[in-house]
Amino acid sequence: MSKIAFIGLGNMGEPMAANLVKAGHDLIVFDLVAAPLERLKKQGAKIASSALNSIQDVEFVISMLPAGKHVEGLYLGDSALFEHISKNTTIIDCSTIDVATTKKLSAAADERGLNIVDAPVSGGVAGATAGTLSFMVGACEENFYNVKHILEDMGKNVFHAGTAGAGQMAKACNNMLLGILMAGTSEALQLGMANGLDPKKLSEIMLNSSGRNWTLEVYNPCPNVQPNVPSSNDYEGGFALDLMLKDMNLALQASLESKSSTPLGSLSRSLYAQHSNIGNGHKDFSNIFNQFSKN
Repeated sequence: MSKIAFIGLGNMGEPMAANLVKAGHDLIVFDLVAAPLERLKKQGAKIASSALNSIQDVEFVISMLPAGKHVEGLYLGDSALFEHISKNTTIIDCSTIDVATTKKLSAAADERGLNIVDAPVSGGVAGATAGTLSFMVGACEENFYNVKHILEDMGKNVFHAGTAGAGQMAKACNNMLLGILMAGTSEALQLGMANGLDPKKLSEIMLNSSGRNWTLEVYNPCPNVQPNVPSSNDYEGGFALDLMLKDMNLALQASLESKSSTPLGSLSRSLYAQHSNIGNGHKDFSNIFNQFSKN
């Protein structure tokens, strides 16, 4: 088992860290909020007094932070962990951030002889809790195989997407498509309902026809079609619409930088932005269903 520092214990980070403890790793955790630290301490993790204190004599450092500015600040800014991390330590950033910041961090790590991989996740809080996340990893072959067994203790699928930044790019593409699919599924269901169709029956028809997709299979956006999904719980829990909007903004940024045409992604991103602006950003992203309501 490995000695691991885990920095960032939000909705995703805390259950990911908990699974590392369950797997038998020697875990040292740090966050600015006390509650998750105390919960993980009860499960067997050690609490560090600072991010700098957490990285002493560890084999791996895992970070799970909200945005690129936070990750850059941790490693290159005020905390400047790059100046203190051992060259024998491998850094795994599981945050979902922009590709440009990821590549900047990779270049800075290379200059210092440090090893860093980007490994954003897919699967949401439920996947983080169940240990069934998918990891999309950007790293050289050697670093990928060095971290694979650690990621497998938190997830079900670990993909080597390519070199530095490839993990972030794969995540941006995946979530852009997910956002498009959720909006399209919502639009189709609302159209059917407006014309007298039962949403359960229509969902069943599309699920067994060429319109089949993940949102129909496990995450139906229409209330009371499927049990145990956010739409059947007033869109509480799950993956916040504002987080989907963040990911679609990252995809849009990447499309602008590469001069790629993403008209469906851009339009869907605008729909999520409109829905967030009227007070729905904290709700699950499947709440985009109500953007298409006749009412």
